[in-house]
Amino acid sequence: MAEIAVIKTSAPGSLMLLGEHAVLHGKRALVGAINRRITVELFQTLEKTVRIRSGLGTYEAPLHELSDHPSLRFVLQAIRQHADQIPGGFDLVIESEFSADIGFGSSAAVTVATHAALLFWIQGKAPVQECLFNASLKTVHTVQGRGSGADLAASVFGGIVGYTVDPDFLPVEVSIPLTAVYCGYKTPTADVILRVEQLRSEDPEKYRRIYEEMGASALAAISSLRNHDFPAFGKILNRNQELMDEIGVNTPELQEIVSALQRTPEICGAKISGSGLGDCAIGIGVADSVELDYPVYQLEITATGCECHG
Repeated sequence: MAEIAVIKTSAPGSLMLLGEHAVLHGKRALVGAINRRITVELFQTLEKTVRIRSGLGTYEAPLHELSDHPSLRFVLQAIRQHADQIPGGFDLVIESEFSADIGFGSSAAVTVATHAALLFWIQGKAPVQECLFNASLKTVHTVQGRGSGADLAASVFGGIVGYTVDPDFLPVEVSIPLTAVYCGYKTPTADVILRVEQLRSEDPEKYRRIYEEMGASALAAISSLRNHDFPAFGKILNRNQELMDEIGVNTPELQEIVSALQRTPEICGAKISGSGLGDCAIGIGVADSVELDYPVYQLEITATGCECHG
């Protein structure tokens, strides 16, 4: 390992607030960057070799012969996209402030941070945010075939972003505390999307109505947040929990968590975060008194998106 880092980048994790499934059908979603980050350090080496060290495993291969690794797919695909422009061999050290097992947007954050490091090295300066987003979205689509890019928007820009797949970004400059609760298991997003799409094909009018309401909710939520009307924002979240249940992605564990959060005086609204059928639910506020036999995380929305240091 070289002694001096050429570049150090970091990107925040994220949580979906509203519009998880509707965003795939052209509606606006709301996503927030959280105060938990993934950091990437890039060290230039003399060999034409890529070495990666992270909590998910280690890896080594020639720069132009990158074999697959199940836990490093997003990082390796990001490298492949820039391989012809990369000056030489390098080591990457990846550190995360949160577990990849929890739905805090780890894949998006590490993708953004890796692209930022490589583009900084190639260009000699921090990449333009829109270019960083586009490169990262290409990686996600290559690896998993589909993805709205909402979590990438939060990792690139920070704060709360009203996002559509055009792409279009509406920043919301407000910081709010979040309580996230992990239900103990998760279903891969691609599998959840497939299930929902199958249900939608059986009743397209029902899902059109739901997605229209979700999209309108996101716009109403942006207005509430900009006016610092958090009770109104909480009511929007509570209604969208009902919509998530209606489209078929609720579970008994998630509903137990959401109901407990909604009963907590410090929480002004709560719902599933992400695609559903497992993973996290979130409440707006700090719920120190919530009584649940699940892991509870006290988080905040952070205004700081991807950062680069040469």
